[in-house]
Amino acid sequence: MTKSALTIYLAAPRGFCAGVDRAIKIVEMALEKWGAPVYVRHEIVHNKFVVDSLRDKGAIFVEELSDCPDDRPVIFSAHGVPKIIPAEAERRNMVYVDATCPLVSKVHIEAERHSENGLQIIMIGHTGHPETIGTMGQLPPGEVLLVETEGDVKTIDVRDPEKLAFVTQTTLSVDDTIGIVAALRARFPKIVGPHKEDICYATTNRQEAVKEVAPKVDAILVVGAPNSSNSRRLVEVGAKNGCAYSQLVQRAGDIDWRALEGAKSVGITAGASAPEILVNEVIDAFRDRYDVTVETVETAVERVNFKVPRVLRDIA
Repeated sequence: MTKSALTIYLAAPRGFCAGVDRAIKIVEMALEKWGAPVYVRHEIVHNKFVVDSLRDKGAIFVEELSDCPDDRPVIFSAHGVPKIIPAEAERRNMVYVDATCPLVSKVHIEAERHSENGLQIIMIGHTGHPETIGTMGQLPPGEVLLVETEGDVKTIDVRDPEKLAFVTQTTLSVDDTIGIVAALRARFPKIVGPHKEDICYATTNRQEAVKEVAPKVDAILVVGAPNSSNSRRLVEVGAKNGCAYSQLVQRAGDIDWRALEGAKSVGITAGASAPEILVNEVIDAFRDRYDVTVETVETAVERVNFKVPRVLRDIA
């Protein structure tokens, strides 16, 4: 049977960012240095394939520090943790390695600096996301207030409208955040913002690539996990920029082929915690069904690299 022609527009940049790459390396190097098991508090990054691969190598994933024994190393995830977590690890004389993305740590430092200057912090982020919990947990309760939408800005109750600063989660929709920041500035004209946008380079670049691809295609597939904030934002960006069918898939087996019937062109990208092997798996699944031509749509070149913590550098 003759296969129908299909063009795949492959977004670039896509997939692993420097912070995710560093976090995975930290787990692998910790296993090499201390042997298995090494404990990891929370998923190191939000991707089941990655987590399962590390589990197979000897990592044990737990949700709380209380689930870890005192005598084995523990690693904190790339999303960051509240201050009480490393403090508790030190109290228990545990060996711990902090895999928090340096760009998330930058937001933590910003929030602390503003607080030292007497400012209450408003964080733009998603309720319950580990990065939001970690950032808010850098300061005492009440010092960081959370807003998710422009509507939240209208109702937020602040201590002093003239002594405020804002920070953001690093994985938000760039366009949505612009609207929320504008609402904050309109209601609180003296609010202090970051010198440079907190949304990280990788989130911004992946969203820009999807904006470029979306008008060219009948459908967009984002390879990523349902609990990955940056992956879910890519789905939203695709839908808002002219693509009628924009969907998240974890693996090739999740593709809804009936929904793609009649498609002549498909965009493919991947969230910052999704490995390229899963992108290739999705492309191979299309090759099984279609006569595929692949075109890359590149909007930026990334050369960012983060060092691993000093405690592991003797392994490097």
